[in-house]
Amino acid sequence: MQSVLLDTPTGITARLGWDPKMPEHDRKRQLAKELVATRLGIDPKDVRVEREAPRTFGFHTQLIAEVGGQEVPLKIRNANFRAATVVAVADPALPLGIDLRDAHPDESDLHVMQRHSHLFDEHDLPKLLAHWTRVEAVRDADGRGARVAADHVRLDSSLTKGWLPDRKVQYRLADASRDSWIITLAYAPAEA
Repeated sequence: MQSVLLDTPTGITARLGWDPKMPEHDRKRQLAKELVATRLGIDPKDVRVEREAPRTFGFHTQLIAEVGGQEVPLKIRNANFRAATVVAVADPALPLGIDLRDAHPDESDLHVMQRHSHLFDEHDLPKLLAHWTRVEAVRDADGRGARVAADHVRLDSSLTKGWLPDRKVQYRLADASRDSWIITLAYAPAEA
């Protein structure tokens, strides 16, 4: 699998990997192992990455890392799109969401984005993609995901902050796009 380290805000480390022959689960686990091992300064072979056990029906499990049978206190988030995967690692207290999209979406994806974006010019593809990936990253960071309608996410005009009206958290939005992949991180750093 080919992978690259992404340009991310302080405290967050992320890699983009792609391989059409490798299953999605293998891609995200391998990327997570590399990131955790680098962060801890150990060999990737010493890191075990598994999915957490589901707590309830419909619960979307996250990846957890273990070293020597002990869970590593890091948050691991991932997003997949076709043969590409992005994995981000951060402090467990940091609310973090991630979204990954192809810069050339197919008609069905484009239709969904246009239907929910409420932009004045829904045919400006770069603007639509920038808006949509930020909305999806905020939904992911919030933790409720698809239970929150995309229409409820609010973004400032510069697309650098996002929030949901029923929550007090305001997320910073960072563009980590690479090559033909649009990648957005939503995070809420602790206030100083």
